[in-house]
Amino acid sequence: QVQLVESGGGSVQAGGSLTLSCVASEYTRDYCMGWFRQAPGKEREAVATIYTGGGGLKYYADSVKGRFTISRDNANNTLDLQMNSLKPEDSAMYYCAALRKSLPSRTSCTTTVATYNYWGQGTQVTVS
Repeated sequence: QVQLVESGGGSVQAGGSLTLSCVASEYTRDYCMGWFRQAPGKEREAVATIYTGGGGLKYYADSVKGRFTISRDNANNTLDLQMNSLKPEDSAMYYCAALRKSLPSRTSCTTTVATYNYWGQGTQVTVS
């Protein structure tokens, strides 16, 4: 049972930056991992995904391309999301998620929320 713990959320002015981090309780090699977000009254959506086994393609939602960067530190078993040029519409609860999966090279991880079976408790991001 993988446990995920997020940190790094907070309040920031529009145009600012935040870095979210997610630490996994177990070694998560060969996992799809991603950041998802959910704003009040809206469905949870994928923000960015990455495959920890190597060879996969990163995914970014169109709304964050060029502003957010997902990265993985295998040595420390952490997943980061660098968020720049933040906008008020980026305000949401951000969740880290993981799914153990064998992924063919040059493909990206699924963005379907229901397929991920490990979730963190979330960290709030508020942009004003």
